[in-house]
Amino acid sequence: MQITRLIDLPVWLNQEDPEINIFSVKKNGKWESYSRKFYAEISDWLSLGLMQKGIKKGDKVASVMNSNRPEWNFIDMGIMQLGAIHVPIYSTISLEEFLYVLKHSESKIIFVSDNELFEKINHLIISEKLNIEIYSFDKIENAKNWYEIAEEGQKINTQANKTNLEQIKKQVFPSDICSIIYTSGTTGTPKGVMLTHNNIVTNFSDDKNLTIFKTGDKSISFLPLCHVLEKSGSYLYQYYRVQVYYSDIANVAENIREIKPDFFISVPRMLEKIYDRIIATAKNLSYLKKNIFFWSLNVGLEFTYEKLNNPIYALKLKIARKLVFSKWREALGGNIRWIVSGGAALQQRLEKVFRAAEINVQNGYGLTETSPIITANRFLPPAFKFGSVGVAMTNVSVKIAEDGEILVKGPNVMLGYFKAPELTSQVIDAEGWFHTGDIGNLDTDNFLFITDRKKELLKTSGGKYIAPQVIENKLKESDFIEQVLVVGEGKKFVSAVIVPNFTFLHNWCAHKKKNYSRESKLIEMPDIIERFQQEINVFNENFGQVEKIKKFILTDKEWTPENGFLSPTLKVKRKKLCQAYQNEINAMYQTND
Repeated sequence: MQITRLIDLPVWLNQEDPEINIFSVKKNGKWESYSRKFYAEISDWLSLGLMQKGIKKGDKVASVMNSNRPEWNFIDMGIMQLGAIHVPIYSTISLEEFLYVLKHSESKIIFVSDNELFEKINHLIISEKLNIEIYSFDKIENAKNWYEIAEEGQKINTQANKTNLEQIKKQVFPSDICSIIYTSGTTGTPKGVMLTHNNIVTNFSDDKNLTIFKTGDKSISFLPLCHVLEKSGSYLYQYYRVQVYYSDIANVAENIREIKPDFFISVPRMLEKIYDRIIATAKNLSYLKKNIFFWSLNVGLEFTYEKLNNPIYALKLKIARKLVFSKWREALGGNIRWIVSGGAALQQRLEKVFRAAEINVQNGYGLTETSPIITANRFLPPAFKFGSVGVAMTNVSVKIAEDGEILVKGPNVMLGYFKAPELTSQVIDAEGWFHTGDIGNLDTDNFLFITDRKKELLKTSGGKYIAPQVIENKLKESDFIEQVLVVGEGKKFVSAVIVPNFTFLHNWCAHKKKNYSRESKLIEMPDIIERFQQEINVFNENFGQVEKIKKFILTDKEWTPENGFLSPTLKVKRKKLCQAYQNEINAMYQTND
């Protein structure tokens, strides 16, 4: 059977062992699982129930969840089988953005996960007099429940209606829009990215060398399912018949240890946090164990595949894996062998140390507009290079424009932006090349290296261009630095706003016997500022003259999606941060240093 539409997946799944579980979630302390057969059945019931409510081809149905759960797949498939369009929405966006998306998408129904989102969205619907029905996944008093639609569909699941539904499915074509994903990016009004069945199907099925799934593999899903990488990953799991366990950020560490997954999808920020937690734990080890740990860590940070041919290094790595890195794998369940990283730039040191620990971090590159994968590293050389985001997917072409912008052409490129042909024409040229807005270069082996966002390049008053993301990633290698924003547009020099790693900083203060009342006072202490200056000085040695950080400020406020300083995919919102710290940034440039 050939998969050409996402709605082919339930049939594909049930060709082998329909009673095997495909989705699991923890409820009331116990894992509940759903079989491949049930997935196909309830998807049909939901399609029939939605038909009863008047949903037809081309209609939009929205969803928003605070945590991942199997029900998302059920309604997703139920919507698409009718030729209707699923509009998944991030739960962390503002009410203003919710209103914009619901109005702009013309959604007729919205599914919400819990009471918190029900109250928020229901209030919006009532106050703005929106003609949208709202259903909840959780059972909430005085709220319609999603299962009511499934029950209605089950009641009318007659042979005649089954036949009718099959005819409707046949009228869903690979070129039809299956989803509109609103990009909640770092700037501007959200744009509705129209993705077709063919966009997503070709992206996960054309390249057979992209995955290393085996029979019986398990994955854990915790990134938002409205994130195009996790959404596409959900279909990838179904295609390879991988059992998926749903979790959330708060419980993912515990759930990983419990279910022992073979694989998961992440973003660099999550891998940074895993690494930082490991390092923080090691600081409390005994003298001997601490020395063994950091010796092993340094061995891992030097890892390259070429060094495996060096007998001395190979022996060191074997010892490090036995004494230290094996415990890293145990902390991730013991079975983990593969992590996909996407959504932002990944620090090369993390790539190296995780691979040294026999955890293959697969770094790739893509956008919502490209369904999402453009390029990806495979698993071993020659199809892998540290620091790169890999080579192009099968049937995808990549080239670099004269100004360094990365251009893409292929079946994964979106149909366009919903209700915005003028915006679409700005990013997809007459020859079909999608202009990514990212700057990069291709090496002689066609590996792609990302430099920065085109719009985020800084131009100093001396006319020099600076790639802030490269500098930021390097600075975050410091144990003292949790988050950083590099600034300097139109200025004589480059500066930084830094969020300290307070866990590490507290331990350092305790060791140095430095007292403080609260973190806001801590970052004002001259000794602390001087210690950060020492860190900056070390990194400045590796930066070009115009890239050196001349001044910096410390802030005690962490940047999160909840306070609006990070996007839902944990990317820094530069414009908003610059506005928030405008006075402090201006103060750094008031002198003629």
